[in-house]
Amino acid sequence: MRVAFLTHNYPRTPGDVSGAFLRTLAIALVERGTEVTVIAPSDLGVGGEETDHGVRVRRVRYASAAAETIAYRGTMAGALRRPGSACAFHGLWRSLRRAARDELASGADLIHAHWWVPGGWAAPPEGRLVITCHGTDVALLGRSAIARALARPVFARAHVVTAVSAATARTIEAATGRRIDNSHVQPMPLDTTAYAASAAGGAGAITLGRLSPQKRFDLAIEAVALLRDRGRTLPLTIVGDGAARAGLEELARARRLESLVTFTGAVPPRDIPARLRRADVMLFPAAGEGFGLAAAEAFLSGVPVVACTDGGGVLDIVPTDGAGRRAAPTADAIAAAAEDLLADPAARPNAGAEGDRWRARLSPAAAAASCERWYQEALHA
Repeated sequence: MRVAFLTHNYPRTPGDVSGAFLRTLAIALVERGTEVTVIAPSDLGVGGEETDHGVRVRRVRYASAAAETIAYRGTMAGALRRPGSACAFHGLWRSLRRAARDELASGADLIHAHWWVPGGWAAPPEGRLVITCHGTDVALLGRSAIARALARPVFARAHVVTAVSAATARTIEAATGRRIDNSHVQPMPLDTTAYAASAAGGAGAITLGRLSPQKRFDLAIEAVALLRDRGRTLPLTIVGDGAARAGLEELARARRLESLVTFTGAVPPRDIPARLRRADVMLFPAAGEGFGLAAAEAFLSGVPVVACTDGGGVLDIVPTDGAGRRAAPTADAIAAAAEDLLADPAARPNAGAEGDRWRARLSPAAAAASCERWYQEALHA
């Protein structure tokens, strides 16, 4: 079978975290006998073709080099509001569609679009289409009537629609009327062999992810400040980078937490497991997550997790007790939940048990097998 991934996010260089899970999935599919071509945008003029572990990757040009800044940065929605960006976005849509048509004409059996926009929107209507929604595209449906109007025909013509979490599936159904049952919910894969539970810890709390307002890492900083004021010292390591970093650093200074809060910036994926093993608890204050992979990574490392009750897809992962706690999205509630977990001697062993469950669910082979079922369904729809 020949499949073309259509996406705006795929690793550009070794160690790039942008869409890294798609690379893992594509390689797993190739290893199981599916031929995969990835169609993705070029970045700042860097395009062309390459083959990576049997996966053919096509980087398509869509604007001048200076204007190719829409993809890969996690800021697509904001970029679309900038003057002149509409032309670049139209160019992206046109280039993705043209490349997808080329793949269909040369024998691809179907298109697998990752994110309904721009990939699903750009997919040629004449081809068999599977759409997987990852979270950010679904959040757009929740806050924009225009997005919902644009999305409905895209979802209606897709032969198969899938989601990475039950919460994401529910949002899609509410916004578009397209129902997604449990057989079409599958998280994206992770190289789970890199993660191992540790009984050690000792480094305090950790957060992990892109530093954006939606992640609400300010609540984690405020929680550490509250604990400090109550006489409890809990160091916090913030792993990741993004537009919100300057504001978060200023908040840490304002709360006089320079000695307790450490900003690492972005780190290579290979370094994440070791950092997680050293943590005592993960604070996951994000709202409306598509899935919440970092929480699953924490459990794979034997680290208990505090998530917020409005966390979206992360609530598929984090239980209400045992290995996790669910807190109201306030600094006080997060601080109390963290203290509760840190005082529970069973929390770390329970986290390891949760990790064993997610190890099977997140394995590349499991995700690839789900995709293969969806592909057959689309071909016979």
